Amino acid sequence: MFGFLKAKKDRKEKTPTVSGQDDATLKKDDSINKFHDKSESRSELKADTTAAKGDDKNINSALSKTRQGFFSRIGQVFSLKKNLDEESLTEMEALLVSADVGIKTASDLINEAREEIKKGREVNEEIFKEIIKKKMTEILSQSGISGNSLKRRDDGPTVLLIVGVNGVGKTTTIGKLAKIIKDDGISILLCAADTFRAAAVEQLEMWGQRVGVSVVKGAVDAKPATVVYDAVKRAQESETDCLIIDTAGRLHNKVNLMSELEGIRNSIKRHMPSAPHEVWLVIDGATGQNALNQAKQFNEICPLTGIIVTKLDGTPKGGIIVAIQRELNIPIRYVGVGEGISDLKPFSASEFVDALFDEDRAMIASDLKLSANATIRRQRREN
Repeated sequence: MFGFLKAKKDRKEKTPTVSGQDDATLKKDDSINKFHDKSESRSELKADTTAAKGDDKNINSALSKTRQGFFSRIGQVFSLKKNLDEESLTEMEALLVSADVGIKTASDLINEAREEIKKGREVNEEIFKEIIKKKMTEILSQSGISGNSLKRRDDGPTVLLIVGVNGVGKTTTIGKLAKIIKDDGISILLCAADTFRAAAVEQLEMWGQRVGVSVVKGAVDAKPATVVYDAVKRAQESETDCLIIDTAGRLHNKVNLMSELEGIRNSIKRHMPSAPHEVWLVIDGATGQNALNQAKQFNEICPLTGIIVTKLDGTPKGGIIVAIQRELNIPIRYVGVGEGISDLKPFSASEFVDALFDEDRAMIASDLKLSANATIRRQRREN
């Protein structure tokens, strides 16, 4: 799945602390990290402890709320009239916006159907869905990058910087991503550069223990840039294929915290001028349009090369994935479809769109409440 080339050899170790492995064994040893159980952060780690026990899920089950929240309501509009007209197109556009695909994206999708109607074509439910599916797939495929592809490096480890606001599941996502990479036979090192949150380092160490990879951490109150500098140096010296850096959660509208990202990037470049090679933003799919705003702000400060959408299984706002791709053209790399350790899945545009329109799972309830506009139109026809 992944491909990396080895780092440069024969450099000496200095300051970083590596959880679970000493200097003599880090180079080739995949032994499990020592986990320091601190009672003050047990509650913060509880979710991660139970996450590994979850059932393996897929994108189809994760999109059930989005599918029922909007796409199953398509049938309501067509229950009032067999073919679309301008009035029902307006209704469809409102439904798309309600699914958080965004106003611009909704307009693009509806205009595709509108053009077909202008050509004299009768657009029924089946044809409408095919038009929307085709356009969505085009939007989601426009970056040309598959969800699980990373660039190969011949000048050292691939450095992947993970950013995001608080509460999106950033550190947990890193742990799951580390498992995917390691299971693919890639050597990996994690860097605990989130020095603001009390349990952040311990949480990442726990994931290192579970997955079987080393974690570089700094001293108490160490500056993130210092920890990152040490981690890049260690990754180079140990011939590690991939270094993943966990950064502190920060509000996208806080200038000082966002500026710190630039300091981290500069620290990385001291060792590797070409790094970071990838910058991935983790967003919570349940936040809808706010997630799009986050992506815009982070992309301005630290140009993004990928996005991971978490908690997709708990929201009816899965359409935000389409909005982000349409407006920013940043590839969606992975999606979180559940709490299990294996519930981080490579993103596929075709699988995503097929899951949204999975008629076998739509389960359109006959007593589902109609929207206000649909109710008005039905009353007009009945009168």
